[in-house]
Amino acid sequence: MSEWIAVGSADGAEGELRAVEAGGVYLALARVGGEWFAFDDDCTHEDCPLSDGELAGTAVVCGCHGSEFDLRTGDVLAGPATEPIVVYPVRVVDGELEVELG
Repeated sequence: MSEWIAVGSADGAEGELRAVEAGGVYLALARVGGEWFAFDDDCTHEDCPLSDGELAGTAVVCGCHGSEFDLRTGDVLAGPATEPIVVYPVRVVDGELEVELG
């Protein structure tokens, strides 16, 4: 059964990247094109927080080794990572971000 968990304010600047904890899961949140994305904060190549990386359009770039992941699908866009990241649905309710963990 899935659960929606509040993770903070929906206020945020375009290009913002932040780390949050939701139900024991460490996530990164990114705001791109006015839309929020949520995904696992750990790079699948090596234990490195993606929230310390950079955004490049609709991709997040790992700050440790440069792996790139699509924010919408989690797919690997550039290595050295070969495994995708998990992405989560996000919604805004009364000005707060909620992430669905399933």
